[in-house]
Amino acid sequence: MRDWKKKGIVLLVIMLLGGLAMAAPAAAADPIELYTPLTKLAASPGQTVNYSVEVLNNTANIQHIGLTVSGLPNDWETELKSGGYLVSEVAVKPGDALDLTLSVTVPLAVDKGDFRFQLATNQGVSLPLVVSVTEAGTFRTELTSDQPNLEGAADASFTYTIKLANKTAEQQTYALRHGAPDGWDVTFTSAGKNVSSVVVEPNATSNITVNVKPAIVVEAGTYKIPIEAASATTGDTVELEAVITGTYKMELATDNELLSADITAGQERKINLVLRNTGSSDLEGIRLSSTRPSNWEVTFDQTDNIVIPAGESKTITATIKASNKAIAGDYVVGIRAGNSQVEQSISLRMSVKTPVLWGWIGILIVAAVALGIIYLFRKYGRR
Repeated sequence: MRDWKKKGIVLLVIMLLGGLAMAAPAAAADPIELYTPLTKLAASPGQTVNYSVEVLNNTANIQHIGLTVSGLPNDWETELKSGGYLVSEVAVKPGDALDLTLSVTVPLAVDKGDFRFQLATNQGVSLPLVVSVTEAGTFRTELTSDQPNLEGAADASFTYTIKLANKTAEQQTYALRHGAPDGWDVTFTSAGKNVSSVVVEPNATSNITVNVKPAIVVEAGTYKIPIEAASATTGDTVELEAVITGTYKMELATDNELLSADITAGQERKINLVLRNTGSSDLEGIRLSSTRPSNWEVTFDQTDNIVIPAGESKTITATIKASNKAIAGDYVVGIRAGNSQVEQSISLRMSVKTPVLWGWIGILIVAAVALGIIYLFRKYGRR
């Protein structure tokens, strides 16, 4: 009897120990678990980080599991995907696991530091995660130019290149405006086309060409040209400068406005040339030169370093000497005046006449020939 009782006690102990051994693994694992090997990732403003997450079903049944992300500021963006699809609820087979990818985009306007959040299930399981932002970010637009100051004459065109940086997390459509003085013409060019607005992707930069044409009448000086790029939520301005050095214009004519004159072969003819500075800047270093027929001579009473203040004129005398062998007819003499800024030229038609002496000599020769013929007729005509 005692042996029977002893055997029963031993059997009961064995059964209890076996039951505890079977219960231990089940108690060690939760029914649903979330797992990722990397729980803290570093990122910079505007960057997206990805967490690889496993959803584990430790039960003997299929589990339908709802998933949510919480704990991040409202301007942070998150996406939960499985197999390339966005998901908010998944079904996991018994004893199986499902792979998920949790993407977190850090906004551009953000402080430096650690941001803690969690991925949670509708069954009370959560996975704590951390994004460590490495530097402070901004939400702004920047408009800049590497060369905002250009110099030129009033009749020149000024071309600037500006950079429009969209340092926001959203695509922006920027309207382009200018504050140039009245009468100035300002156009914007992007990708080879004239535009009044541009679209810039998030965290991207667009190059814009600004073409500036001053007003027809403008004085020398420095002119400010504000340029603005503005969207519905952000914008910036940059100030360009155009330094007008004045206009360089000159007229070249004769004092009587005639471009033709008579001249005798071998003789000189003086012609007064008038140089008028019709621009807004002084003209310096004006030089006179000529083109002429062979064996002709052209000289000026002043040839180099001629200075003409704005709005004034200067008279230069040109002396033209025809060749001794020039025959009667029209000849062209070219006159050029200019410096590095301006150049003007005129053509003078010189009509050569035979000297009077040669005319009388010709008459005398004809008369002598006529008298000779008369003499011969009278002397030999009677025979």
